[in-house]
Amino acid sequence: MTFRQFAFNNVLRNKRTYAAYFLSSAFSVMVFFMYAIFAFHPGLTEGGLHNAVASGMHFAEAIIYVFSFFFVLYSMSAFLKTRKKEFGLMVMHGMTTIQLRTMVFLENILIGFFATISGIGVGLISAKLILLMAENLLELDKTLPFYLPVEAIILTFVAFMLLFIVISLFTVVILRSKGLIELLRSSEKPKPEPRTSVFLSVLAILLLAIGYGIALWVRGLEVVLAMIPVTVIVIIGTYFLFTQFSVYLVRLGRSKRTVFWKRTNLLLFSDLAYRMKDNARMFFIVAILSTVAFSAVGSLVGFKSMYTTLLLEEEPFALEYHSYADQPETEKVKHIQTITEALEAEGIAYEYASSEIMQVPLLGSEQQVLAVTLSDYQAFARTAGVEAIELADDETMMLYYVDVMNSSRQIEAPHTLELAGLATPLTVVEAQSSYLFPVYTRMFVVSDDILNGLSEASLSEQVHVFHVEDWQVTREVGKQLSEELPRGPGSYYFSSVANELHRLNQGYGAILFVGFFIGAVFFVAAGSFLYFRMFTDLEDDKRKFAAVRKIGLTDKELSGIISKQLAVLFLVPILIATVHGAVALTALQNMFSYSLVKESAIVLGTFVLIQCVYYVLIRARYLRQVKSVV
Repeated sequence: MTFRQFAFNNVLRNKRTYAAYFLSSAFSVMVFFMYAIFAFHPGLTEGGLHNAVASGMHFAEAIIYVFSFFFVLYSMSAFLKTRKKEFGLMVMHGMTTIQLRTMVFLENILIGFFATISGIGVGLISAKLILLMAENLLELDKTLPFYLPVEAIILTFVAFMLLFIVISLFTVVILRSKGLIELLRSSEKPKPEPRTSVFLSVLAILLLAIGYGIALWVRGLEVVLAMIPVTVIVIIGTYFLFTQFSVYLVRLGRSKRTVFWKRTNLLLFSDLAYRMKDNARMFFIVAILSTVAFSAVGSLVGFKSMYTTLLLEEEPFALEYHSYADQPETEKVKHIQTITEALEAEGIAYEYASSEIMQVPLLGSEQQVLAVTLSDYQAFARTAGVEAIELADDETMMLYYVDVMNSSRQIEAPHTLELAGLATPLTVVEAQSSYLFPVYTRMFVVSDDILNGLSEASLSEQVHVFHVEDWQVTREVGKQLSEELPRGPGSYYFSSVANELHRLNQGYGAILFVGFFIGAVFFVAAGSFLYFRMFTDLEDDKRKFAAVRKIGLTDKELSGIISKQLAVLFLVPILIATVHGAVALTALQNMFSYSLVKESAIVLGTFVLIQCVYYVLIRARYLRQVKSVV
């Protein structure tokens, strides 16, 4: 048997240990390859938005690639620890240090090669399904046909083989710098009692309280200014929370005799302090990675929800056409006719209303205000299904615009309105936030007789609205009309809610697609860290529970102890990350004064549910492994 065959057989014999590492690496390769398929797809490399999507895919690839480097490096260091005795036996039978390093190097290259091939292969097999999913998520107008992604295959294979080669070289350095042989011989030495600092434990809680307090207190643009310092404070606090406070909490529990001596708590707490100390850095990494995933996906979902709501709330009519004062009458009539003919050709029922918005100077001032007649206001209100009020000739109502993100803000209205050419001031009887008319700071509703009788009034613009009950059916018509009546600087503009929403969803769909899979990679990696660490302690747990079983430990008690230990391992970091993510999304909510409670609950709840399912599956497998020798 050659040395290369020996390395290959080692991988096969340790397939259980290497399975998680192999699958996680293959998953990273598959996701990278998936983005490469989109980035090089002919259908996404033409046009402005499509170019932006392709650029986003390349950016996502870069993030995943950098992260994969550290992920694989951590995974390899975890596997070296699980094979301590195996390496020790090889050294005892005459394997030199050079041969040991060469063997580990070849094993890593072998696993990396097959993980890369497998990731690309699975990506190719599921490529059409992925392209169909992208079409629906990105809401692309054209289909994304399957193509042979030669460039994507070459890029993925070369990039990840280089990654595994570099990681393998790092592994050789780790083996040499760590003094592996001495470490193996001292692996059976008892661990020292975990130490903890009361000061650092209190500091951890204090830092988190300060970070949370600032994040929840700031508003508006202050959130952006506070983002970096709050992030640094919370990261430091999280590190001390796991390295100091968690161990202190366990030791505090051990000091309470009523807790420590209750049932099997003696076994649980005796080992928990060591586990918390040993796993502190891993808990820290998992919590931060999960927080990044929560915050990234939650922010993207929140932004999409916020801007969709903003668009639908502030544009109550399916189609709008705005004609400015300098537009020729013939062009305006032609455009209105084009819109009505397009709607009628599709058999879409609609309600039409139009209004003239006038500019009127204030009495004794060069300042002007915008005004609309009472009949026009009432026509718009009826068309939109909004209740309209009645006004006397000497009364007026102020309409003001407040965006949805600041809907609670009130604008103070004047008590009277003095218009040039009007002898008696008008009494402002009401101030109302309204989206019936274009976005203006404020405008006034005046009786028809008074406004039409003001010679100083001049036309600002005409607004023509088309209300459709089921506005979603106007998307194709809106797209067609937007091409025939292009929006831009000039004497008019046309807008379609359905078409604008489609464009918004298409743009945000691309961002969500990138963000979702980056978040998925981070979350899968966090779960893999936990999996690797858990199976690092598997052999020790087998010996420990086999010994305890001899003095009367039942299967039920064994399952209870292991379930509690794994619950701490899997659920404590995710619980901390959930709190971090909730605070981050609340800060985002405070930044825009827009409620993201529903979106935050869905995102955080989904991630926590996935982690709970992961815990149940891993717990069952771990119990089976331990009980196989007990």
